[in-house]
Amino acid sequence: MCRTPPDRGREGRGRGLSGRRRGARMQFRAAAALLVALAALTGCTAPAPPAPSGATPPGPPDGVTVVVTQQRSDVAGRQAELRIHNGSDAPLEVGEVRLDDPRFAASATRVVPRTSALAAGATADIRVQLPDAACPGGADPISTVTFDYETGGRSGTAVVAAPELFPFLDEVHRRDCVAQAVAAAGDVSFGVFTPSSPSTPATLELTIAPSAGKSGAGAAVTLVDIRETNLLTFEGLADGVLPLGDSGIRADGAARSIPLRILPARCDPHAVQENKRGTVFAVDVVVDGEVGQFLLAAPPDLTARLLTWVSDWCAG
Repeated sequence: MCRTPPDRGREGRGRGLSGRRRGARMQFRAAAALLVALAALTGCTAPAPPAPSGATPPGPPDGVTVVVTQQRSDVAGRQAELRIHNGSDAPLEVGEVRLDDPRFAASATRVVPRTSALAAGATADIRVQLPDAACPGGADPISTVTFDYETGGRSGTAVVAAPELFPFLDEVHRRDCVAQAVAAAGDVSFGVFTPSSPSTPATLELTIAPSAGKSGAGAAVTLVDIRETNLLTFEGLADGVLPLGDSGIRADGAARSIPLRILPARCDPHAVQENKRGTVFAVDVVVDGEVGQFLLAAPPDLTARLLTWVSDWCAG
């Protein structure tokens, strides 16, 4: 780190200075001047002064806008997308991005680290991973997006309040908090899957295991029902909702399984190939007397087996 030598030009300016002291002072000044010249040659400069407290954060380049959105394929993985539109006349490169929202415990950042190149007039959807929810959450849910950019030979970091293209973050936050409460009481997951031949239902087990000993265990949680997806339904349903009976989760209870008799809800062409949420089930619950809902997604290996079964079932 470069340092400017202290200015001691006024030191020892009393009357009657000896020739020796006067010569030492001149040598010191010459050395100081040499240090300054060397600093200039090496390009060392004093650090820039800090931004004044309360200063307005730099906005995006003119014509560049940002909104927050979510695709159907993002739901199961709890992801979102920052839609950046380059409405300027110059190309734009976007590097690191960050979504900050008081409903979540940390920042959402890129799923795939990379730089996004946007031509003039182009739009890019940058996928970010949503962090854990902050429950109960912030009182002022305003999403702020920060991103690094280069355009027109200059670079910078922009900070902008980004609206949602359609409301979805409140719902994500609500369901995440319900899921946290359920997880504190017990582990709810899918167990054994037994495929079937065409025209007969398969069996998918819903397993419930109390999490005694975990922090927060013992909350009053009841699983009320489970809802069909756009690809899978349950045998004998008329309204797409399967009641789960007395399925309370108690810390002192035993683990148990509920067999779900499932059928394909559709067999139209490309149903499996175009499916985005076919193995993500909504579960209605009551947590400490309050009605809520969380999403229960089949893990990747089970999803693959379910999709293969649907394809074979429909082909038969």
